[in-house]
Amino acid sequence: MFEYLRARLRLGRPAAQVRDATARFPERFRGLPVLDPHATASGDAQAAAPSALVTIAPNGNAALDLGACLFTPDEAISGPAGTVRFTHDHRMATSTRDALVTHTGELELAQALDARLQRIFRRSLRLRSVVAGSCGGCEAELVALGNVAFDLARFGVQFVASPRHADGIVITGIVNHNMRAALEKVYEAMPAPRIVIAVGACAISGGPFRGSGEIAGVPPALPVDLYVPGCPPHPLTLLDGLLRLLDRLPPERMPRRP
Repeated sequence: MFEYLRARLRLGRPAAQVRDATARFPERFRGLPVLDPHATASGDAQAAAPSALVTIAPNGNAALDLGACLFTPDEAISGPAGTVRFTHDHRMATSTRDALVTHTGELELAQALDARLQRIFRRSLRLRSVVAGSCGGCEAELVALGNVAFDLARFGVQFVASPRHADGIVITGIVNHNMRAALEKVYEAMPAPRIVIAVGACAISGGPFRGSGEIAGVPPALPVDLYVPGCPPHPLTLLDGLLRLLDRLPPERMPRRP
């Protein structure tokens, strides 16, 4: 108990400041990836990456797909397209799947909901979590949002047990075939208007299981309003995306050049 109290006192403040773009992270933290096309390496560093983070267009130009990124050390390698490195920037959530793919080195962060939905959800948003074939990592970060370090409830956002009490659904996992019908039923049980949030690489692109026949993916009938990349995403990445969706943070375009 005393060790816990000492740790809390060392934090210096009751909850993380989401608006602080210079949030402190440990050295091992892997945030927003950037691609330096001019940096190269040789030997073993030329090995293939474990994900589809780097894609090459027919014209030879490289792009980064954050939705496919697993944020592993093996992805920070050099290849024909250049060198990938991870920054300490946690801001990565977007409003569309296409926005997670950048050819220019910039990332357009999540846009606010329309004026009608803002009036309904801006000060009170209830979410229902659906685990649709996950390892449990993303769910652990969602649980962390409720602790004293991040305190999601201070923004009027809470998780509820029933979809009939929810304004939105948070999807984690690959959405396998056995869970697809259940996911659709949860969505139908929520009263309109409702929002959909895809959290983690599995829900966005299949994650490490990409290409498996067991992946059904998020049904097209569920229009996704927020994509939060990560494997798993940091709680501050989740918070940043939610607050931008609710127009509690200003719109931004992230420079992603080294």
